[in-house]
Amino acid sequence: MAYRTEVKPGVKQGMNQTVTMQRRQFLRYMQGGLIASLGTGLATHWRTSGANAAEPLTIQFLGHTCFLIRGSGVRVLVNPFRPAGCTAKHAAPRVATDLVLISSRKLDVGAVEGLPGKPKLLFEPGPYQTNGLQFQGIRTLHDRQNGFRFGTNVVWKWKQGGLNLVHMGGIASPISLEQKILMGTPDILFIPVGGTAETYTPEEAKAAIATLQPKLVIPTYYRTGAADPNSCSLQTVDDFLAVMSGTPVRRGKTTLSLSPSALPKGMVIEVLQV
Repeated sequence: MAYRTEVKPGVKQGMNQTVTMQRRQFLRYMQGGLIASLGTGLATHWRTSGANAAEPLTIQFLGHTCFLIRGSGVRVLVNPFRPAGCTAKHAAPRVATDLVLISSRKLDVGAVEGLPGKPKLLFEPGPYQTNGLQFQGIRTLHDRQNGFRFGTNVVWKWKQGGLNLVHMGGIASPISLEQKILMGTPDILFIPVGGTAETYTPEEAKAAIATLQPKLVIPTYYRTGAADPNSCSLQTVDDFLAVMSGTPVRRGKTTLSLSPSALPKGMVIEVLQV
C-alpha cells in the first residue's frame, strides 16, 4: 500500500487570533530540527526490535487525552496540554520523553513548550520511522462540519512493547473504510468520549469501538474534577460507561503495565485516573 504524506493544513480564514498565534509559536519550536523523519513505503504491519519488544508496556495517564507510554526502550508522550478549561486543575505534563505525538494544536492539546530536553515531534499525517518504532498518522476531522470549525485531527497508530496501539486524539467524524484499514484492529484503543462539538459523544464512541474491535478501551477527553466548571462542557466518563453497559469496567489505576499475554480475552474498559 502506498502512503501519501500530507502537508500542514493552513490556518483557516477567520479562525481565532489566539489559535493563530499558538500555531506560530509551535512552528518556531519546530525550527530546531526536532521533527522526526518521514518513513517511505512502510508496511501496514509494524515490527519492533528483539529484546526491547519483550519489555512490558507501561501506560501512565497524565490527564485529559495525555499519556506517557514506555516500552521497546522508548518513551512516547501523547498530546501534552496546558492547564485551562477542562484541564484547569491538572498539572502541566512536564515529563521527560523521547518522542511526542500530537493530534491537534489547540489551547488544550499540543502544548509542547516547557518539555524537558528536546524530544522529537510528530504532528502531521503520514508514515514515520523513528527511535526504532514505526508510526502511522491518520488524518481525520475534529468536528462534524468537515473541519471548518476545529480543523483536522491526527489519529496515531503504532506498535510498542509488542502491542498495537491506536490513539484517536479529538476525533469527531465517523471512521471511513480507508481509515479503518489504516487503524487495523488495535490491542489498546484510546478514544474520546466526552461529546461537545469537537469529540465523539458516548454513542459515537461506541460505534467507533464496534468498528475497530479493540481488546482494551481507555476512554479519554471527558469531564473530571480537574475541569473549570464555567468553561468545560464535556460529559463525564459515566455517561460513556452507561452507553457501554455490559462491557466489563476496571477503575482506579494511574499506570498500567501490560504485555501481549496479559491482554483480556474479551473487551474491557480501563478507566485511568491522575
